[in-house]
Amino acid sequence: MHQQNKYDTSPSPGLLQPLPILDQIWQHITTDFSERLPNSWGNHVIFVVVDMLSKVAHFMALSHPYTTKDVAQSFMDHVFQIEWVS
Repeated sequence: MHQQNKYDTSPSPGLLQPLPILDQIWQHITTDFSERLPNSWGNHVIFVVVDMLSKVAHFMALSHPYTTKDVAQSFMDHVFQIEWVS
């Protein structure tokens, strides 16, 4: 008699860990890049920063090739200046 199906040898995934409960805006942010977009005034990339509590989003256009310094400068100019200094 042959076994019909393979048995699962992977370990149990365990319990889910809850996300922390945020109590201040701009305490936790996410960032992402949308690339390979149609050319718009020489830009092909959108750098996105979202506050996880308020869901406020900032969208900044970048062009290739961009550096870490370019991304940091864009963040400081468009997000930090507005959200933390004001």
